[in-house]
Amino acid sequence: MGRKKLPQGQGLLIVPCNSIHMLFMRFSIDAVYVDENYAVKKIARNLRPWLGISLCFGAHAVIELPAGDADRLGLNVGDKIFPADNRKA
Repeated sequence: MGRKKLPQGQGLLIVPCNSIHMLFMRFSIDAVYVDENYAVKKIARNLRPWLGISLCFGAHAVIELPAGDADRLGLNVGDKIFPADNRKA
């Protein structure tokens, strides 16, 4: 909140989190909900600023990305995502 944009290629990981709101946001985002093993449970695409909320029961965390990045990255439900500091070689 308060930023004018989220740079492409960057995101915000919110843990623990299973819902977000778009109040006070200035730009659209994709919200990627993941479980405790960082498997994608739900992708909410192009959430518009100031409008509504997004929720995913059973989610452990959400990754907020610039709108369109979920498709650009080819993310799908079931894909496994590892935080940068936990990647396996």
